[in-house]
Amino acid sequence: MFMLMIPLLLVAVIAIWVIAQYNRLVTLRNQVQNGWKQIDVQLKRRHDLIPNLVSTVRGYMEFEQDTLEKVITARNAATTATGVADSAVKEQALTGALGRLFALAENYPTLKSNETVRQLQEELSSTENRIGFARQFYNDIATKFNITQQVFPGNIIATLFRFLPAELFEITDTTEREVPKVDLSLKR
Repeated sequence: MFMLMIPLLLVAVIAIWVIAQYNRLVTLRNQVQNGWKQIDVQLKRRHDLIPNLVSTVRGYMEFEQDTLEKVITARNAATTATGVADSAVKEQALTGALGRLFALAENYPTLKSNETVRQLQEELSSTENRIGFARQFYNDIATKFNITQQVFPGNIIATLFRFLPAELFEITDTTEREVPKVDLSLKR
């Protein structure tokens, strides 16, 4: 009787181990999906603020219509992004277009003093920070999920149940990797 219990006990331990590993992978996969949804919420907020900003500055920036069109085009492209990699590329283009818009806005004193424009810029800035934190959380949890799938014994369960690695947000523009040049000299 005792000899019959040992194999049964071994099968039970293995079954419990498989279930625990599977549940851990499912939990991490759901956390990755939640992390992506948090980014998505912040990106939607950003996409909703941009048309308000463009319509507010349009009257002031009559000679900068090309820049405004580029912002709208980049925003429209970003709203159609699918997946992490596509979203990263399109959001990076939108960030660049917004940066050019903000730089041009500095040349218009009446625009700089407009309360609505300042408020929208602050909202966008705040949203950019939230997006950055959400991306960091997403990359952290996606990395944990990927590591769990790649190390033993999680790799056995991940392969058995066909878990796929999560994509990470990465810098796609090589100029973003360059070290900024700062000149603190007082020469004029």
